[in-house]
Amino acid sequence: MTTSRKVKMLLILAVLSFLLIHFYFLPCSNNASMEEKPSPVHILILSSWRSGSSFTGQIFSQHPSVFYLMEPAWHVWVTMYQNSAKVLHMAVRDLVRSVFLCDMSVFDAYMPSQKKKSDLFQWETSRALCSPPACDLFSRSDIITAGNCRTICGKYPFSKVEEACKTYSHVAIKEVRFFDLKVLYPLLTDPSLNLKIIHLVRDPRAVFRSRENTMADLKRDSNIVVGSQRTKGEMEPYNTMQVICKSHVEIYNAGRQAIPSFLKDRYLLVRYEDIVRDPLARAAQMYRFAELHFTPELQKWLHNITHGKGQGAQAFDIGSRDALRVSQAWRKTLPFQKIEKVQNVCKDAMDLLGYRLIQSEEEQKNMSLDLLFAQNSS
Repeated sequence: MTTSRKVKMLLILAVLSFLLIHFYFLPCSNNASMEEKPSPVHILILSSWRSGSSFTGQIFSQHPSVFYLMEPAWHVWVTMYQNSAKVLHMAVRDLVRSVFLCDMSVFDAYMPSQKKKSDLFQWETSRALCSPPACDLFSRSDIITAGNCRTICGKYPFSKVEEACKTYSHVAIKEVRFFDLKVLYPLLTDPSLNLKIIHLVRDPRAVFRSRENTMADLKRDSNIVVGSQRTKGEMEPYNTMQVICKSHVEIYNAGRQAIPSFLKDRYLLVRYEDIVRDPLARAAQMYRFAELHFTPELQKWLHNITHGKGQGAQAFDIGSRDALRVSQAWRKTLPFQKIEKVQNVCKDAMDLLGYRLIQSEEEQKNMSLDLLFAQNSS
């Protein structure tokens, strides 16, 4: 064989090899990469009632990459209200895990068989349930208020909840019915979950004042919280606060120790006062933790909703308000005698989380907002 023929044969073999690689191996690798969807990120906003958790939940709900549900374990507590919070922990955890995995059949045990999307507790607070594929009348990137959603999107079938959940990269749940971080260890070690916990706390005196304004709405939950330790009379609301504050201390201690190792980089403590003092910075911090991008549209919405003129008259309404002033209203409306009692039952939590004790009526009267925040800053 001549040299020129050898060169031609080598060129032909090289071309054939290139074509084989291009048309066989590369399409296979492309298909593989298309099939390998990134694992969803699961975010649990862990808090207690009247701590700014509904507002914080909206910071996540309004993000176009997030499927959000507000307190799905409400269904467990309503159905099994005769039990204590400790007894209900397992059922709540199982429900939360199923929701994170977009398995909404878990609600079959707590809801009627002919259920609609509107049977889900506070469904209208979820932007994901107010936009495609759960509702076709808004855009997925819209900022959607609960009022608008409730009016337009309630007629869709319950199956849309699961269908929508499966289309998001992040699943976020706001829950107030966990009182022990150790209950969540099985979820943190579950290989099917990528769980991150945001522990939201608020000044116990502000929580107490807000609970006073919504006492009737929280009656059943308060009874479950205190369980067999339930008391009547003047001390009843303080006993509830004592249980709540104790749980925050235990959750904080467990989260900050990062022992066992699976808690490392998966626990973030956030104070509500810090959010309303600097909403954009704190939202950016939470988004980084949750692996989310802080879009300009969300920045504008968050600024507007926290710098309004409203005074937060509606307890469960998330509307535009002067969030910083509203968060500190308790200092002028809560009598010092009640402040003292809350401080007594929640002293450990206040010390640990950085809230300054008020020692007298005179101090309460004269303390400036700047001084209070200077003491509260971590």
